[in-house]
Amino acid sequence: MIVMKFGGTSVEDAKAIDRVACIVQRRLAKNPVVVVSAMAKVTDTLLTMARAAGSGERKTALKLCRSLQERHYNTASELLGTALFTEFHSEIGGDFEALDELLRGISAVGEITPRTTDHVASFGEMLSSKIVAAAFAARGINSAHIDSREILLTDANYMQAAPQYEETDKRLQSKVAPLLRAGKVPVLGGFIGATRSGVTTTIGRGGSDFSAAIFGAGLGAEGIEIWTDVDGILTTDPRVCPDARRIRIISFDEAAELAYFGAKVLHPATVLPAIQKNIPVFVLNSRNPDCAGTRITTRAPQGKNVFKAIAVKKHITIVEVAAPRMLLAHGFLRAIFEAFDRHKVAVDVVSTSEVSVSLTIDSNHAIPALAADLAKLADVKYEGRKAIVCLVGENLRETPGIAASVFRELADKKIRMISQGASEINLTFVIEEDEAPDVIQRLHKKFFSELDSEIFA
Repeated sequence: MIVMKFGGTSVEDAKAIDRVACIVQRRLAKNPVVVVSAMAKVTDTLLTMARAAGSGERKTALKLCRSLQERHYNTASELLGTALFTEFHSEIGGDFEALDELLRGISAVGEITPRTTDHVASFGEMLSSKIVAAAFAARGINSAHIDSREILLTDANYMQAAPQYEETDKRLQSKVAPLLRAGKVPVLGGFIGATRSGVTTTIGRGGSDFSAAIFGAGLGAEGIEIWTDVDGILTTDPRVCPDARRIRIISFDEAAELAYFGAKVLHPATVLPAIQKNIPVFVLNSRNPDCAGTRITTRAPQGKNVFKAIAVKKHITIVEVAAPRMLLAHGFLRAIFEAFDRHKVAVDVVSTSEVSVSLTIDSNHAIPALAADLAKLADVKYEGRKAIVCLVGENLRETPGIAASVFRELADKKIRMISQGASEINLTFVIEEDEAPDVIQRLHKKFFSELDSEIFA
């Protein structure tokens, strides 16, 4: 069997969902499980209405709710026709009544909590999965809708809940596997789960990819397909380099590095359950289903090109902590990282000397409090408007002259915080944010002008 995950743009309207149904029909022999995101932009709208309700702007929240209701009704009506929609109308109507009541409650209290935020955000996937399942049935696909909250067990860390894999796997085997054996196509919403007591949770933005991988690993899938609106993972951002090319095959480690450092096709956590079960992941285009996409595997061929791709992560701040008085002092680094932990700030790149440490972060809102905390240990400076450039490829440590080739191309650029030795699959450095397009274009021209046809399309 396979797991097929369709993102928001792949289910954004009736036309898109109709395309999805055609794609799934072509895969019926592989016994698919279908996981869907909310319709495009719906989650953003839900979070906006939740904040409005929490701020006491009840009319604004309810107006947004009604606009979403109309969009979902129109989409379902177009997909199902009058007779079938009449039967289906009350089901999603009940969901919108519940959402309306929830928003009124939030507005009355005048506060939005992480728990209620998750509850509001969950409606997007719940609604889209019901509509997709009904559309499948109307097109002769033997579908079965399953509420993901009955399958994906998580902890109670709302807005970023951690999956509980052992119990989730048991639920997959008891509730989803029998449907597959009966020849049905299970349809579930991604991104959402529930605690053991049944309270709705979400596993973070982009979590539908993660859900698909969890379900695929738990069911022993032979492949996990991530359907998006691009042809696969590209050598770099095509908006910066129009000549960016599709990567045919890439390793899990390379894909994870690219995702973490800015490639938005794939959620970084997606690969984790798949790695553990050695399940290949395919990134495919629902608007161009005949394209072979990108295959992500445990190990990929090296190829003739040094690098597989270039990623960039913008809106970065460098934090520099300097403490001459702490020269060689035991525990200095630990104290620094404990401060980052207290403020829940993730670090991307680290560079150290005898008396100073430089780190990059992308959580600008936390900088004032973090800097005040770090100032108790040392002198603190921070600089914003930076970007991290990450060149990814395997066995970089074993290839002489890599850094020289890269930085020779950028001899006129101001380079900060170079990192290579920490990983054998990436070379990372920091630049001024406004220099990023020129840097990417130069490096892409240098390293991707001639391509290995086995690796690149």
